Amino acid sequence: MRRQPIATLVLSIILLAACSAPPAEAPAQNRIVYGLTLQVSGIDPHINQSSELGIVLRQVYDTLVYRHPTTREFVSGLAQSWTISEDGLVYTFRLRNDVVFHDGTPFNAESLRLNFDRILFPDTLSQKARNLLGPIVAYRVLDDYTFELQLSQPYAPLLDGLAQVYLGIASPSALATVNALPGMEEYNTLLYQYHQVGTGPYRFVDYIPGDHITLERYTNYNWGPSFYTPPTEGAVDIIEYRFFEDAPTRSIALESGDADIMGELLPADARSLANNAAVQLEPVNVPGQPLQFYLNTAVAPTDDLAVRQALIYATDREAIDESVFQGFSPVAWGPISASSLYYNSGVQGVYAFSPAQAIDLLTNAGYSDTDNDDILDRNGEPLTVRIVQPPWGQLPEVTQLLRDQWAAVGIQTIIEPVPGFPGLMDKISENEFNLVAFSSYGLEPSYLVDRFLSTSELNWTGYSDPILDTALTNAIISNSEDDRSFQYGTAQAIIMQQALVLPIRDYVNLNAHRSNIRGLMYDAYGWFPLMVNVSVASTEPQ
Repeated sequence: MRRQPIATLVLSIILLAACSAPPAEAPAQNRIVYGLTLQVSGIDPHINQSSELGIVLRQVYDTLVYRHPTTREFVSGLAQSWTISEDGLVYTFRLRNDVVFHDGTPFNAESLRLNFDRILFPDTLSQKARNLLGPIVAYRVLDDYTFELQLSQPYAPLLDGLAQVYLGIASPSALATVNALPGMEEYNTLLYQYHQVGTGPYRFVDYIPGDHITLERYTNYNWGPSFYTPPTEGAVDIIEYRFFEDAPTRSIALESGDADIMGELLPADARSLANNAAVQLEPVNVPGQPLQFYLNTAVAPTDDLAVRQALIYATDREAIDESVFQGFSPVAWGPISASSLYYNSGVQGVYAFSPAQAIDLLTNAGYSDTDNDDILDRNGEPLTVRIVQPPWGQLPEVTQLLRDQWAAVGIQTIIEPVPGFPGLMDKISENEFNLVAFSSYGLEPSYLVDRFLSTSELNWTGYSDPILDTALTNAIISNSEDDRSFQYGTAQAIIMQQALVLPIRDYVNLNAHRSNIRGLMYDAYGWFPLMVNVSVASTEPQ
């Protein structure tokens, strides 16, 4: 097939956006600017995986089920009810019959089937949505409003995956329109992100990369989950998302009124805003893994348990929290944060800061300063560790402090910055690092399977233990909440006994908004605001 010229492709994208041009502008008080902090490579929920895309698209799409933001229990969404077979292999969903997509297409079981076709089609190259479905082997339409999923083995995290924005349900008509553009079939996955159609409380208007994304309230919306509130006086009609990649500009935009809501403020800026009556801080705990470092057990010197344990004992996490995060973030003690499901509180206090304990471990492991250069060595080799440092999450400041703290016990640190995710993966593929920073997010800690199962390609620690493998496997197939808690707790204990991660701080997203913003709340996953509940007061406090 002949490739369409790129100029024609760009023109087609512009025309698609123009087809969704907004009506006359709503009253000024009902139009707000929401500050995004990251330029994403794509915002298609079925393809891309960033948390940033969900800030926008949680408003555009509904999901089959939801997690209540307070109780975290599953509540109905597009599925009004569901049943699970006794063996855990068949999920049957009874769908709502009163839902329409923003383009007028009725929602039914057939539209759901077409979404699953797209997500599971290999050429879609889904980065996250496909994995959320676990061991799915089949799905079928039972009738107009009944849909069935079949699994090859029990997978307890399935409902949690179905509640996430990455499995938001798109209009099959919109997907078909993009596919049907003459000569453009190979670009369909690129084009849909500019012309998205869901069933959520806001409809997608336009996306201009590097500049803005616009959403408009969908006035016919009346099928949301129980925690969505009906529009009130001052309800937000237009949301314009703008990009504030330069972190210091975020608080300035809030104070000046150039933005009404902002996420991921710098901790020092959040602290300075605390006394500003025109701005309200909204810190939100983000469940998942803490800011942490994986320790590589396959490369010296971190192949030695004593060295791994010494690194953790020599880390003053409270000092890092106060210095870098201004005390906003709790100290992390294990491989999942305290706000996550199945958190094992037994890890708290383990590896409390103790330079003396670190020195004892290293001395017993045969390290000493034989040449009086303040660096421990063994058999003539200095004790040196290499850290791969991505640029996000204040990691540059954290790694500098780690280097200074570890120097106090005789450990030399080489910091290897990488510019972004591709550079991070390149470094990991070389397998010459001792520590690497990376985190996953989510209420359900099934990400531990990806990161610590011995056969997983993402097990960057290189550690293999059949007992740990068994605990992780049982945690995701068990239908007993008590058993799942026990299995996840066992896995966390083993991970810390073997010092496979250096946890630093639990993530807290430092959001803030103008004080005339009312009703702002975030979903159970911590990142995504529920804009349907937001309204704008006519005046701000002076």
